[in-house]
Parts: sequence; structure tokens; C-alpha cells
Amino acid sequence: MARKANNGEGKVELSSVLAFEKKIVPSDGYMYSSEWEKRHDIHAMHAIPVIEKSVRGTISNRLKGSDKSSTDKLDAKVENPNLQTVDSASLPFDDDTLVLCYTLKFLAGAEIPSACNEPEHFRLITEMGKRYATEYGYKELARRYAINIANGRFLWRNRVGAEQIEIIVKADTDDKQWTFNAYDFPLKDFEEGSELVEELASMIADALSGKRPFLLLQVKACVQLGKGQDVYPSEELVLDKGKSNKSKILYEKDSIAAMHSQKIGNAIRTIDTWYPAYGQDNAMPIAIEPYGAVTNLGKAFRTPKESKDFYTLFDKYSSGSPFENDEEAHYVMAVLVRGGVFGQASKE
Repeated sequence: MARKANNGEGKVELSSVLAFEKKIVPSDGYMYSSEWEKRHDIHAMHAIPVIEKSVRGTISNRLKGSDKSSTDKLDAKVENPNLQTVDSASLPFDDDTLVLCYTLKFLAGAEIPSACNEPEHFRLITEMGKRYATEYGYKELARRYAINIANGRFLWRNRVGAEQIEIIVKADTDDKQWTFNAYDFPLKDFEEGSELVEELASMIADALSGKRPFLLLQVKACVQLGKGQDVYPSEELVLDKGKSNKSKILYEKDSIAAMHSQKIGNAIRTIDTWYPAYGQDNAMPIAIEPYGAVTNLGKAFRTPKESKDFYTLFDKYSSGSPFENDEEAHYVMAVLVRGGVFGQASKE
């Protein structure tokens, strides 16, 4: 039997079937090379291929047991080469700039479930969304999304060590274009803004709040890395390693090195500075997730024990309770913008 939540007036049956469609929809990102001075010339852009190469490595893994105290065993391991076949991608020696291109769409209707088996809960969820749109207008979320576009967070490792980074954003439907210097906007917080960021954020907010049906952006990032330098497409997850002779497989699309749309989307929604540990030990913004999960750290920053996870907050606010503070309101609605399946298990 589905669990119930109390809204102060009575028990509300929580949906056992509940899903929301994502409202931030990025495309895959294509990687090209160019010269910095010619970065605006489409004819000077060259597709970056993924190439295969074989390398001979040395032993570097942690030794076990008796191997630690045996010089002979270590020497024997060193004599055996660590042969690997890997994918790689790099700029040609004539070009010093990576150009990453993708499109990004923002949609309305984050508060409307795509599947919900409890009519009363459906009504309260949509009311919660309308209440948020009235009180906040999606402005804070939109501003943070816009800053993550402007600062080039979606470049991930390609952002490191770049001499210059220019982000060009174009909205075809409105004949608008914005150009940002990525280094004007830090990655650690969302304090820095600009008139251009506010203008872009206003259009994103209008799309999320339903004042316009959608917003489609073309994004081009120009990153001056240096001639011949490595670039970093997405790495493929190989589920059946027995069928692959490569230790690293990079993503390519149409024979062009590329970044997964999921990786770009994760960067755009890395806006959560509302989790409890933010501000401690140089903490950084994390991606919007129901439990604040950061896989590379092996940690969940939002736990039910602290009542800061999405499900605890969502059950409260989607049962008719008013928002208690801005941070929880922004977080809950940001998860709905992210989308996902959030049904209440029938047995717990």
C-alpha cells in the first residue's frame, strides 16, 4: 500500500507511479579544431577524429602480500610489459583551439508529471509548481544555468590549462547572440553575473515558467589549448570488457570526437549549493540529484537522515505544505526540471 503524507489538513496518498520528463535537453557535443584568430570562420574548423594507438606501459599498480618484500618478484613483473590499446584525440599541430558545438533546449512544464497514478497527488504537485512559478519565476535556477553556460563548465577537463575560453550562445528564434569570457565567471559559486548573463537567464526563465513554449540555444565554446594538445571527448562505458581489446574507448559520432549529451547536461545542472556541507572544506557546487550523489567522490551529500534529500522535501511540499525557505524550494523544483522516476514504493 502506498505511503501517505500529512499536509496539515489530512493524509495525502503519495503516487506509487510518478515520473517527470527532463526540461533541459542538450545534444551531443561535436569537437573541432581551429586557430584562435580564425575561430569564428566555419571554413577554418576541422573535425577532430578519434585515433587508436598502442602503448607500452610499466607496472604501477599496488603490490599485494609477499610481492611487496620480494625484489625478484617485482623485477619479474617489471620485465613483463603492460601493453595497452587506447583511443585518443588531439588538436593537429597546425591548430591551437578546440571548438565544441552543441545545442541546448529548455522546456516548460516541469511541474506536470508525465505519469502519476494518484489524481489528488497530481493536483497538489501541479499546484506546488504553479506556486513556485508565482513566487520565484524560475529566475534563480535560470540564472545558475546561464552562468554554467557562460563559464564553460560543460567543457570539463578541456577547460583545464586553457589560455583563453570564449563561449558564444545564439538563440535563433529571437535573433539574439551573447559572447562570454568563461574566466569572468568562477566555478565555485554563482555570485558573479553580468547584464548578458541576466538577459540569457531571463529567456531561460521564460521558457521554464511557460511564458514561451521553449528556448533553443546554439552553444559554441572556443578553447585555446595549444597546438597539438590532447582534447578529452567522453569515454565510453564498456560493460562487456571481454569483447574489447581496448582499455579506453572514446565517444565519436559521425567520425568526429564528441561529448555525451548526458555529460553536458550534468554540467549545466551543477547548481546545487544548497546542500548542508556546502561552504565547508572548499566545497563546490554539485549536480542536482535526489540524494546529492557525487560518484567520483563516492558520497551522497543529501541524506534522509538530515531530511535534506529530494524525497523527504518533495513529499512535504507536494502534499500541500508551503515552501519553508528559498533553498529547499529551488532544490525541489530543480530536481523536477532534471526529470526522473520518483514513484513511492508500494511496500517499504
